[in-house]
Amino acid sequence: MFDVSTFILDQPDEIRLWQAVCENATLALFIMNDRQRCIYMNPAAERLTGFTLAETMGRALHDVIHHTRPDGSPYPLEECPIDRAFPENAREQGEEIFVHKDGSFYPVAFTASPLRGSDRQVVGTVIEVRPIAAERAREAELRNLIDELNHRVKNTLMTVQALARQSLRPGQDVMAAREAFLDRLQALSSAHNVIIEDNWRSTDLAKLLARSLAPFGFDGDAGPIRFSGPYLKIEARQAQSLAMALHELATNATKYGALSVPGGEVRIDWKYEEAAAFPFRLTWTETGGPVTQSPERQGFGLKMLRQILAADLSGEVTVEFPPAGLVFEARGHIE
Repeated sequence: MFDVSTFILDQPDEIRLWQAVCENATLALFIMNDRQRCIYMNPAAERLTGFTLAETMGRALHDVIHHTRPDGSPYPLEECPIDRAFPENAREQGEEIFVHKDGSFYPVAFTASPLRGSDRQVVGTVIEVRPIAAERAREAELRNLIDELNHRVKNTLMTVQALARQSLRPGQDVMAAREAFLDRLQALSSAHNVIIEDNWRSTDLAKLLARSLAPFGFDGDAGPIRFSGPYLKIEARQAQSLAMALHELATNATKYGALSVPGGEVRIDWKYEEAAAFPFRLTWTETGGPVTQSPERQGFGLKMLRQILAADLSGEVTVEFPPAGLVFEARGHIE
């Protein structure tokens, strides 16, 4: 393999080979002479820096693309690790911030190696540079995703604990409590599947509703559950709370409300009005079911609707029980 660090500069064939390699390389390459002046940039280096070889020829590369720190303070040449490779006769590697011709800053990874002549004496420096802004952005995104995942896992565990406490309370029928707990876990799992499909970011509200209500008979416009509204994205945390609330509403409707009798219907409508105090508004309306009565006590479902969901939406939730059927409304902000 051809080794630039031992390149014999006075052999024409090797010079032509070296030039061919450099001209076609995707890695930015710079050559400094024994006075640390730029004598070569390949096309990749020109694209990276915005400068042409003619603009840098005979100049200290540091003075062209590495003279200033991002905070605007000067970056002295004697502090530059790239330029230490020549006087210290040692390879230097690391990361730095370069200044583009247009004045913008960009992070790079570099390797600066002594360049030796036929007598093995150091005659200059070859510098390899690659941009790493995209890598840094991906790393930051991954860190954020991991942090968000950790947060979600903790919240999920707290939700599961709350489900267990409320579903498995003393004095309840064991089998009924077990089924309620498993159903709620399934609803939570279904919401998680939708969220995961969108990489734990905001998810499509209509998709969330369809997935959450499928076990209760939602089948587009053919079933007893129908919904309509504009395309909206909802943040993962809010999506989880809303999915759980929908599960409680649908479970209640199946046992006592509109979904408990033939001909009963549930209508879900939502809208978003930017100028409103609570821009997001979702309404669940039941019709065609038994005559509705307000429950004597507030169970887990109502607590979750009125407290958890309201908090996650930074808004308010109301549940009313007119004779024609339960009406639920959530108002707040979606992210």
